[in-house]
Amino acid sequence: MRALLGGSLTLVMSAALVGALGTPASAACDTPWGSLRKGTLTGVAKGPLERVRTGRHACYDRLVIDVAQSGFGHRVKYVDQVYMDASGDLVPLRGGAKLEIIVQSPAAPGYPSTSPNLADVSGYTTFRQVAGAVSFEGKTTLGLGVRARLPFRVFTLPRDGGGSRFVVDVAHTW
Repeated sequence: MRALLGGSLTLVMSAALVGALGTPASAACDTPWGSLRKGTLTGVAKGPLERVRTGRHACYDRLVIDVAQSGFGHRVKYVDQVYMDASGDLVPLRGGAKLEIIVQSPAAPGYPSTSPNLADVSGYTTFRQVAGAVSFEGKTTLGLGVRARLPFRVFTLPRDGGGSRFVVDVAHTW
């Protein structure tokens, strides 16, 4: 009887612990964004693109592009290769898939628009490399190397003090 009671108590405690901890983060992720092109290249910001930064979240990796003004066009899509505007030079990117990100905003003076490593993404789940492709004729192009072709979303948020934060989230899984 004592063994039966001990076994039942262990089973109840295990079930309670699983309930308290919830489901794993990957099972709770809702990322139905798809992988088709997003955005349009309408509207050009008069203020410059100032910086690029990244972040890691439970369900996705995030790229944030700070622009000094709002109302700019943008386009993000998977491509076979990312090329520099004007020269046509290839932008080498690590990863199994490549996102081309175009923001209708010129780069700020001193912004490293052709840097092969705009942000350190070592240890990220999805991101493999963030590279500048060029800033040319009022638009700035970036290449984002990712682990595989995964769902992504794009949106803008207001920035404290004016301007916008352009956000690209790429999911860890389908």
